[in-house]
Amino acid sequence: MTGTFVITGTDTDVGKTVFAAALTAALDASYWKPVQAGLEDETDSEAVARMGGVDPARILPERFRLKIPASPHFSAAREGVSINLDDLSIPPVEGPLIVEGAGGALVPVNPQLLFADLFAHWGLPVIIVASTKLGTINHSLLTIEALRSRGVTIHGVAFTGAETADSEQVICRIGKVRRLGRLPLIANLSPDSLATAFTANFDRTDFIA
Repeated sequence: MTGTFVITGTDTDVGKTVFAAALTAALDASYWKPVQAGLEDETDSEAVARMGGVDPARILPERFRLKIPASPHFSAAREGVSINLDDLSIPPVEGPLIVEGAGGALVPVNPQLLFADLFAHWGLPVIIVASTKLGTINHSLLTIEALRSRGVTIHGVAFTGAETADSEQVICRIGKVRRLGRLPLIANLSPDSLATAFTANFDRTDFIA
């Protein structure tokens, strides 16, 4: 599945969905959020369509839509929903596919299954989105170790935020991962400004081979 990637974050609110929108648009890919927890505000699927200018026809429906904005295992239990591994097979699509997890790699999907375990089951390359904020070295290296211990292929790290060259270098050197680029803060976020920022800071061919 060339150009198909799983996007995970080192934590919540690190810009994972913004990066997913940028990559989906850059690859003219389809997008899938398997489990959406929280429906009152804009969902991640809606955000990707809006921020990336992605055709709604390429936004695949979520397998689970949970009302409570919390860890999927908690939301599902409270809402009487059962999420099983067999429910989360990668949907067939033509062309590239961007799959976005929820929060970090060790967020529980159900009481027995973590997203990192799900990624290992899928066997797809994972892109880690890491903020450059204070604490990113620890969060990023823990995420790398958690994925590697499960045999997950890490395609690389996409940073978000202001430039912090030392942190980015340390993470990639110690974690032995590729630095894919850094998406800066975008004051007026739109499909055009996001595409411009992605093109200026990432090499599209890194996501095609």
